Amino acid sequence: MKRKLIAAVGVAGMVIGLAACGGNDGDDKGKTDAGGAKEITVWVMDGSAPKAWIDAVNAEFSAKHPGVTVKVEEQQWKGIQEKVTTALSENTPPDVLELGNTQTAGYAVTGGLADLTKDKAKLGADAWQKSMLASAEYDGKLYSAPWYAANRVVVYDKKAYAKAGVTPPTTRDEWIAGLEKLKAADPASQPIYLPGQSWYVLAGFIWDEGGDLAVKDGGKWKGGLGTPQAASAMEFYKKLQSYSTAPKDKDEATPQQSTDVVPKGGVSSWIGLGWEAGGAEKALKDAGKEADFGYFPIPGKTADKPGTVFLGGSNLAVAERSKNKELAKEWLALAAGKDQMTKYAAETKGALLPNQAGANFTPAAGSFAEAMGKGGVNGRITPVTPGWANVETEPNPLKEFMTKVLKGEDAAKAGADADKEIANRINK
Repeated sequence: MKRKLIAAVGVAGMVIGLAACGGNDGDDKGKTDAGGAKEITVWVMDGSAPKAWIDAVNAEFSAKHPGVTVKVEEQQWKGIQEKVTTALSENTPPDVLELGNTQTAGYAVTGGLADLTKDKAKLGADAWQKSMLASAEYDGKLYSAPWYAANRVVVYDKKAYAKAGVTPPTTRDEWIAGLEKLKAADPASQPIYLPGQSWYVLAGFIWDEGGDLAVKDGGKWKGGLGTPQAASAMEFYKKLQSYSTAPKDKDEATPQQSTDVVPKGGVSSWIGLGWEAGGAEKALKDAGKEADFGYFPIPGKTADKPGTVFLGGSNLAVAERSKNKELAKEWLALAAGKDQMTKYAAETKGALLPNQAGANFTPAAGSFAEAMGKGGVNGRITPVTPGWANVETEPNPLKEFMTKVLKGEDAAKAGADADKEIANRINK
């Protein structure tokens, strides 16, 4: 279950364009089950909701609302964009549904999601992590409740670090110094495996410099790669990448770093998600090799704060056309509230970050979950606008920018070219 949970995060960033959806009066005179009792339908993605947890939420909900049943339908990520788009345009959509955290703006702008702004107090919004809340809002209004998130950390080979006398760094300078020691201790190994197009990692460095991938300028968006902040971020990325033999024109999934690269050996560290760490560990064990990983947050510029990271995850929303909108909000308030989120964090054993700090699971010392939790406090998401979906489609201008700079092109020129493409796509 743990691997499936985090695997869901790997695709939670899918964003799509939507056909416009109409609204309804939002009363509770809609769907009923065969016996005449009221029923609400909840869509969750494969692996997101542990059975024990979802059963507990529904039991508590039913106790508060006698005669109302909850029908939970598990969905697959493959093809979910089209399925949700269709469902939200029909008269009988699911009442509550899980969305990737970068999807929310796209569905909200077309009118597919209920405006929850007036329900903030009922939903307990004041307790939600601010970094997660950003993905649940659009144009100043609330359209969903943040549910869970996950972020990347540095995964390292404990034996390689011990041999080189390197301890987990807390600053960028310490990180580079450690990579130098690893290189000297074992010239045949990569101190770090870092493909040239790991743009989620670069995004964190840009945010660390005070920049962004794109910013709103008046009524339009413009790219943020042709800036001094992006150039500084790319300079640091280039320095890290110089310790790797990974291709400069590929991302972390081409080849898949966790199962196709790390298990072959010769990699002292890499940057990845929890499901990737689990996949690498399994692949090593299947090959009869020892897997002894350690984990630390991506270091920041100073020791007092870890590096900024992209938070991938999911939100829970209410369909605008739901015939049971008020009941749906009641279920959402329960599922996203502190009590149930505390149980959710415990049930997932820290594999995912809950929507509020007060619900955090205390992970084992030295675990991936511990490092993820420490790094996640400094998390952000991509620009909240429906047009961002167009930016991520291939060929991705962020990836092309990175490859150009790594191959010697001036960062300002490469960034300016990328910004033109970003502006063209994001404003569609």
